[in-house]
Amino acid sequence: MKTIQPVSIWINGQLKQATKFQMAIIQDNLLDVATFYWQLFSVGQEDSLEQVSQGNLTISGEDYQNWDASSDINDAAYQWGATQLGLTIVA
Repeated sequence: MKTIQPVSIWINGQLKQATKFQMAIIQDNLLDVATFYWQLFSVGQEDSLEQVSQGNLTISGEDYQNWDASSDINDAAYQWGATQLGLTIVA
């Protein structure tokens, strides 16, 4: 899980500030395409997490090749996902 610059999300009639970003790979053909499940969380009382947004991202083509060649594929996946979603990772 990564900390991101706050992003405003409207959910259930309230405006929440998402500050946590999580991704997990759900499919990878180990050749040229992979799919990630992503979530954004708001931090509540006593550091509880509330999911405020989620979805899937598919990486393929040149992006997949660059990700596969990275020395730290986990960090590279987070950076790629954050770029796709317009997020800025801060930690």
